[in-house]
Amino acid sequence: MEAMHTVALEIRLIAEKADRELATNGKNPDKLQAAGSFLMKVFGTLAVKGPKRIGALYVTCQLFKIYFRLGTVNLCRSVIRSIETARNFDFEDFPVKDKVTYMYYTGRLEVFNENFLVADQKLTYALMHCNPQSESNLRRILKFLIPVKLSIGVLPKRTLLERYSLLEYADVVTALKRGDLRLLRQALDRHEDQFLKSGVYLVLEKLELQVYQRLVKKIHIIQRQKEPAKAHQIKLDVVVKALKWLEIDMDVDEVECIMACLIYKNLIKGYFAHKSKVLVLSKQDPFPKLNGKPV
Repeated sequence: MEAMHTVALEIRLIAEKADRELATNGKNPDKLQAAGSFLMKVFGTLAVKGPKRIGALYVTCQLFKIYFRLGTVNLCRSVIRSIETARNFDFEDFPVKDKVTYMYYTGRLEVFNENFLVADQKLTYALMHCNPQSESNLRRILKFLIPVKLSIGVLPKRTLLERYSLLEYADVVTALKRGDLRLLRQALDRHEDQFLKSGVYLVLEKLELQVYQRLVKKIHIIQRQKEPAKAHQIKLDVVVKALKWLEIDMDVDEVECIMACLIYKNLIKGYFAHKSKVLVLSKQDPFPKLNGKPV
């Protein structure tokens, strides 16, 4: 089986090298695609009953690497179905290293599909079972797991970001804590290329709703200190002014739309008094926690 692993790996690596040379010479780089077709046949041979099927997951992981490199991740689905629905596969029988790689790539696929709860499960599995000495692999996993965790309301500690050189997320985390929309947008602008390349930009962009929730919560806390009796009544003008202080211009109607979205998404419990342009917060748990659920 070790020989098969070596052959599958070498086929991919040689094809990648050949494509680089073809591209340099202005020719069509089609060797990696051909390698994928060949390894798919190998997978079909291995995916039968018998001792050889234990190598199927390794070949699957090589296919994932090819499909991600080529940008044809949709082709992963047929392989995943074969692994996850076939009765002759018991996932726990596969080598740990292969299971970690498999969960990493399938977790990334779930991120792209915005299935954050499933992505969280898969990437967390990969992280928990990854070799703790392999910091580069841990970093690769965290690069996708952190945005997923942020989307379900779990904020990483700065020490984690520092340890794995993932400080591009530091200002995003700070923005969520402060309710600072300006800081979030600045962080996304500053690291836009990096986030786009990773495929997590849209995930991070959707964190704006959580930032708005935090901003309203801060206004509520300040108002509770000044006027306890009216703490649950927040004038939309106050939100407009807070945003203006953050150098973000919005009118009352725009803010009302955002507040309506927060209520709809259950990030805020309350209702509008439209005539007076006031957000009336529930007196019980006005700012529900995500509790591991995506917005």
